[in-house]
Amino acid sequence: QVQLVESGGGLVQPGGSLRLSCAASGFTFSSYYMSWVRQAPGKGLEWVSHINPDGGRTAIVDSVKGRFTISRDNAKNTLYLQMNSLKPEDAALYYCVRSVSGSFDYWGQGTQVTVSS
Repeated sequence: QVQLVESGGGLVQPGGSLRLSCAASGFTFSSYYMSWVRQAPGKGLEWVSHINPDGGRTAIVDSVKGRFTISRDNAKNTLYLQMNSLKPEDAALYYCVRSVSGSFDYWGQGTQVTVSS
């Protein structure tokens, strides 16, 4: 069965960095677009970034452009999100999501990112 397991979240001070990982299994990872979606406390879901199957094309939300980078290692079936210059407003539960025809069909359990001094 499809499994997406995020890791790498935690508590970081403003200006700090974290790298999130998502280990995928149960499907041919290299055939799918993958995304990161976040949800801040009391707010709705926000798409953050996506990457095409071979990793050659990415897109990212304006609020994190220049600070976050999405990448993937298809040999390791792993998706990444490098987050630099973190701000308090980046605090959220970050989900790894598989995309099919523009829709999200499988979600991980999420990893919590807290940005606080």
